[in-house]
Amino acid sequence: MNKWNKRSRPLRLERRFEFPTYELTRDFLDRLGELSEKRKRFPDVSFGKTYVNLTLQPESDENDAPLTADDMNFASEIDDLTETE
Repeated sequence: MNKWNKRSRPLRLERRFEFPTYELTRDFLDRLGELSEKRKRFPDVSFGKTYVNLTLQPESDENDAPLTADDMNFASEIDDLTETE
């Protein structure tokens, strides 16, 4: 979790993942898609050949919603995707 940056206005978590090859980037994106479908949580994603930028906003759509333990757990699950490489 320590590689995620907490931002405000709007409240969110951000992280950049870097990979040595396009194939590893693509593999990570495929696994992220599977996790997102399973959890029904869909982060904002931007990517290039060897990187992926993710933004996670609070699961709640309420104004000024705080980041919850579930939000942190989802970020941690995303981190775990890189451990299988």
